Amino acid sequence: MTDWRDELPERVLDDTRNVTMPRHFEPMLATLSDTPFSDEEWIFERKLDGIRLLVFRDGDHVELLTRNGQSRTEHFPELVACFAEQPHRRFVLDGEVVAFDGKVTSFSRLQQRSGISDPEEAKASGVSVYFYAFDCPWLDGLDLRRVALRDRKQLLRSQFDFGKALRYTAHRNACGEEYLAEARAKGWEGILAKQADSPYRCGRSRRWLKLKCSHGQELVIGGFTDPQGSRSGLGALLVGYYDNDELHYAGRVGTGFDERELERLRGALDAIERKTAPFVDPPAERAGVHWVTPERVAEFAFTEWTDDGRLRHPSYLGERDDKDASEVVREQPESAP
Repeated sequence: MTDWRDELPERVLDDTRNVTMPRHFEPMLATLSDTPFSDEEWIFERKLDGIRLLVFRDGDHVELLTRNGQSRTEHFPELVACFAEQPHRRFVLDGEVVAFDGKVTSFSRLQQRSGISDPEEAKASGVSVYFYAFDCPWLDGLDLRRVALRDRKQLLRSQFDFGKALRYTAHRNACGEEYLAEARAKGWEGILAKQADSPYRCGRSRRWLKLKCSHGQELVIGGFTDPQGSRSGLGALLVGYYDNDELHYAGRVGTGFDERELERLRGALDAIERKTAPFVDPPAERAGVHWVTPERVAEFAFTEWTDDGRLRHPSYLGERDDKDASEVVREQPESAP
C-alpha cells in the first residue's frame, strides 16, 4: 500500500517537520473585518455559528478540546466514534461543531446539547451535531503548520472519510464579495477570508479575516436585574468587555431568553453573586441590580455600538465556556488588505 507521504509535492514536503504529536495548542484565530473584497490569493469559507474544537486522535484515544483547552469528549460521543473510524490513527483536526435549525447553523440549538456531559444523555437529547473540519495542522507524525493553507485543505479532503457527522468545509476561490452577498441572502452568520498560502499560526492573525452579516460577539456577564411582572428568573443581564484588564460596561440585555434559560441563568448567577460592581464604569441605576463575579461569558447579537460604547438592541444567544472571560475584548473591525 502506497504511503500518502510518498505522494506529497516537493513544495509541501519542504515545509513539513517530523515532530511529536501536540496535546493542545491555541488555534489560529481570524480578525474581524468590515470590508468585503475579492482576491485570487484568498479563499473564502462559510462562517459557522458553533463551537470551535481541536480534535486529537492518538491511536484508540480521541480527545475533543475547546480553544481554551476544556475537554468536550464526553459531550459529543457520535463525533468521537466518527473520528475513531477514520483511516488515519494519529491526527489533529481543526473545525467547528454545529447544530442546525433548518438550513442554518444555530448556536441556540447547539446550546441545548453542549451542556450535557453524559454520553448517553447527549445522544438521547434529540439534537444532532456535526463537525465541519476546515484544517489539518498535524497528520501521521508530520507537522503541517508551515504548509500553505490550500495544500493543507487538499490533504484534509483527500485523507479523511467525510459523511455522517464529519463534514468538509468547502471554500470558494477569489470571489469574496459575491460569496458574502450569498451568505446574507441565505441567513448565514458570515464568511471567513483566508490567505491561500498562509501557514497555521497560533493566535489571532490578519491572514484570516471574518466578515459578518450581522453584529455579534462574546461579552462578560457582570450582573443581572430582578424580573418584573410575570417574568421569572431575571430581568436582564448586565454585560461588558475588557480593555487594559478593566471590565467596561456595555449595556443590559433583556431579550433572547426562554423561561427555562432564565431559571438556569438565575441559579448559576446566584452562586457567584458579590456585593460590588465588577465594572470600572457601572450603570448609575442600582435598584434591583445584583453584581456577580465576572467569570461567565455569553454570545450576543446587536445592531450596532453607540458612540458611548453601549450595545444597541442586543439579544442573548447563549452562554459559552470555550473562551475565558479575561480574553473578551470589544472587537474592532479592520480594513481588508
